[in-house]
Amino acid sequence: MAAPVNSVVNSSAKCSSFNATSFQKKTRSRLISIPGTRPSVQNGQLLVSTGVTSLDYLLGGGLAVGTVLLIEEDRYDSYSRMILKYFLAEGVVCRHELFVASAQHTPDDILQELPSPILDDVAIHKPVEQPRLSHEPQDSLDAMKIAWRYQNLPKVQTALASSSRFGHYYDVSKMMEAEIREAAKCHRFYLPEHPTQSSPTHSPMLESYSALLKSLRDVIQREGFEVTAPMSKSRNILRIGLHSLGSTLWGDDLCCHDNPRHGHALTTFLYGLRALLRSSLSVAVVTVPSHLIQNRALMGRITRLCDNAIALESFKGSEREANPLYKDYHGLLHVRQVPHLNCLASQLPDHKDLAFKLKRKQSHIQCGILWPFHLFIYFDL
Repeated sequence: MAAPVNSVVNSSAKCSSFNATSFQKKTRSRLISIPGTRPSVQNGQLLVSTGVTSLDYLLGGGLAVGTVLLIEEDRYDSYSRMILKYFLAEGVVCRHELFVASAQHTPDDILQELPSPILDDVAIHKPVEQPRLSHEPQDSLDAMKIAWRYQNLPKVQTALASSSRFGHYYDVSKMMEAEIREAAKCHRFYLPEHPTQSSPTHSPMLESYSALLKSLRDVIQREGFEVTAPMSKSRNILRIGLHSLGSTLWGDDLCCHDNPRHGHALTTFLYGLRALLRSSLSVAVVTVPSHLIQNRALMGRITRLCDNAIALESFKGSEREANPLYKDYHGLLHVRQVPHLNCLASQLPDHKDLAFKLKRKQSHIQCGILWPFHLFIYFDL
């Protein structure tokens, strides 16, 4: 029961030296401020952009730090690889650190193909033009009102730098300049350069995945990306891009047999990867050739071990390519899974079957009814 007002006033005077009052001002917890991030309006989770603003919208505002986005590759691995490049390019622009792993292409080849950012929002310093006085008396008076006090002051940059924005646009017809690309710190993992040794113990995880997980753990600990790391220096985000996990180049046989011998190798790796990300300021994008995996139950387990999951279905080489209904699109995007973070139920997108179209510049969402029973929303990469 609350104490009377008089007794509270009297007792506060007596106990002021002891600071024993039970009434304390509630302060809001301080959020981590990192360039290229923002808190989610839904659950307060720290978000980063995928590099495709339309995809950020579908995922609830962006990718939450500490989560994994699974991309099921299209048949020719063209659009899925493009989204991976957008994700890495966004990290370069935001000055995040990168970790790129692949068994097919060298990480340097992937980085050299990053699209060029469209930095129209960056303020460019231009020489200040002095106001010219007009011969008209009234115009001269107006010009004098503005210029007499401020004409000798330096021009102030009022536009924000591009790296402070959340989400950028990219031009896929141009490659990112080497100066911008080399300014970002990148950690590389190319499987042929990491010879694996057979383990004496029968581990469910392949040696290639074990070496990759160990390399990731070393980078997170060495570079201070752990949440429990001391705040002696400014914090940053580690963007992890893992290309085509589950393929035979990683030593996996998921794509070769209906009953693969290493059926638990990738799921064990994803379980360890997600546990590693949960305790660090890291976010990962993983691509998997799901169209080659014959065991659909196993593919379902892989999807459930990731926080976000989307699938890309290209029209190239299929019957839909000649279908006039899909003439304005390049493929379908299916939302397989959305994250459940700090909430009992996640916010689902209005539609899970979407169409995408690749354009040279910018990205936006447009809605249109193409058929009475289909509503397509497409994003332009």
